[in-house]
Amino acid sequence: MILFPAIDLKDGQCVRLKLGDMDQATVFNDDPAAQAKSFEEQGFEYLHVVDLNGAFAGESVNGAAVEAILAAVDFPVQLGGGIRTLAHIEGWLEKGLARVILGTVAVRDPELVKAACKAFPGQVAVGIDARGGKVAVEGWAETSELAAIELAARFEGAGVAAIIYTDIDRDGVLKGINWEATLELASATAIPVIASGGLASMDDIARMTRPDAQILEGAISGRALYDGRIDSREALALLRAAV
Repeated sequence: MILFPAIDLKDGQCVRLKLGDMDQATVFNDDPAAQAKSFEEQGFEYLHVVDLNGAFAGESVNGAAVEAILAAVDFPVQLGGGIRTLAHIEGWLEKGLARVILGTVAVRDPELVKAACKAFPGQVAVGIDARGGKVAVEGWAETSELAAIELAARFEGAGVAAIIYTDIDRDGVLKGINWEATLELASATAIPVIASGGLASMDDIARMTRPDAQILEGAISGRALYDGRIDSREALALLRAAV
């Protein structure tokens, strides 16, 4: 079970949004590379990064910050936001990313995702961001009529390394992970699922250790790590003891 610390990039800074609203951003660090290094030194084993500007623009915007992160750390990094073409994917993997996360393009062009999985085995994840169970795209600005489980089913057997499932209604508001929807999705697909959105306290960490949650690859934490609601060393020790 992996606990992924999150770095969300907006205008070159580490921020956390509330409910995915770019106008409700709290800046936690203006040096993303230093923040990444701090997470590595705390004992985390994998980093989750999102280019928020890129998610809206449809292309990488915070590339310099991501490259600085990659230069600063040795642990694997996954990146989502604005990655929409095979050239984007290849370019980022060549720069040292462990895997890319495809969100909007997974809805708009599923065949591109499948082609990417074939070209870069084990290095392509799909981000499924849902509002009320329906998939949102374009930096969460648009909600489709597509159900999260239906989207996951489209990639069964395609070689997707993981699904990052975010409940937008929980993101950044510290209400706890939507365990019911997350575990329902994980049970419906053979693709490993990572929970995202709402991880709020050590209670959520403890919930991750329960037998039914072992179906997950892990969970992502942002605001709760930054504001101290979750003690990183205590959380990592609890998860490792549960293995």
